[in-house]
Amino acid sequence: MKGIIFSGMRPTGKLHLGNYLGALENWVKLQKEYKCYFGVVDLHALTTDYDQADELKENISEMLIDWFSAGIDPEKSTVLIQSYVPEHAELHLLFSMITPLPWLERNPVLKEQVRDLGLKENINYGLLGYPVLMAADILIYKSNAVPVGEDQLHHIELTREIARRFNNLYQKIFPLPQAKLTKIPRLAGIDGRRMSKSLKNTISISDCPETIKEKVKSMITDPQKIRLNDPGHPDICIVFNYQKIFNQDQYKEISIGCKSAKLGCVECKKILAQTLANKFEGFRDKRKYFEKNPKIIREIVIEGSKKARNIAKKTLEEVKKAMKIDYE
Repeated sequence: MKGIIFSGMRPTGKLHLGNYLGALENWVKLQKEYKCYFGVVDLHALTTDYDQADELKENISEMLIDWFSAGIDPEKSTVLIQSYVPEHAELHLLFSMITPLPWLERNPVLKEQVRDLGLKENINYGLLGYPVLMAADILIYKSNAVPVGEDQLHHIELTREIARRFNNLYQKIFPLPQAKLTKIPRLAGIDGRRMSKSLKNTISISDCPETIKEKVKSMITDPQKIRLNDPGHPDICIVFNYQKIFNQDQYKEISIGCKSAKLGCVECKKILAQTLANKFEGFRDKRKYFEKNPKIIREIVIEGSKKARNIAKKTLEEVKKAMKIDYE
């Protein structure tokens, strides 16, 4: 094993292609190389969706079904629910005491969330401080690597800064985790904007072939290719970007056909829809099994959370002793 990894996802229900490429596909591979902790970060979900808490239970269940159907193996990895391990929240509180406010105010991801969610000046305390909770999630297991997309690099650097400051102020307890970048950059949604459920522009990995077909059919293509015999510009086409990622055997041929006007957008979309349907066929079969056996999911996360808590307790004991708040 190369080291320890923690990575988490906010429970927003069924996962889309962006979630799969940005995290889940990589997680499955990393299980062979690292000691992995994968967390359902339900406390993070409350930073923006605190008024939709009644949806959490179903969203957690749907997301976990996707994880296990895609290949997350509880025999190889520890799967936990963040709120089941309260040491995350306690370490977050202690870290918040040593984290300067300007470190949080310049967070570019926060600015993007505020813009996309229309929060304007209505930023709650939890949302401003969520990178500190993220640092606690990572460091409580003494993770030395974190798989992230480029948009999360700021958070990993902040985690390193918090770890460095704690080590310098008190005692060297935490490693400085390294970011492990995913190979695929952020995937655009079917409308060209970032893929997000809040923007209703996603393709879910659990979508049936017919749903995939309808969503791909609505995707934006090359705006300069108006007629069938117009030569296309695949490099500026969202559909072709998907082809490069999911259809590596054919994408060069598709590019040639597009540029020569021998392949129209309708046919290109049909190829993509079939490719996506085929890729996740096995996943959909496994998903049906877990949908019929929810008790298995429940048992896995309860056991995983207990296992994680045993590790988290030891780290928190070290932290409190170093901060001189262990009075025994």
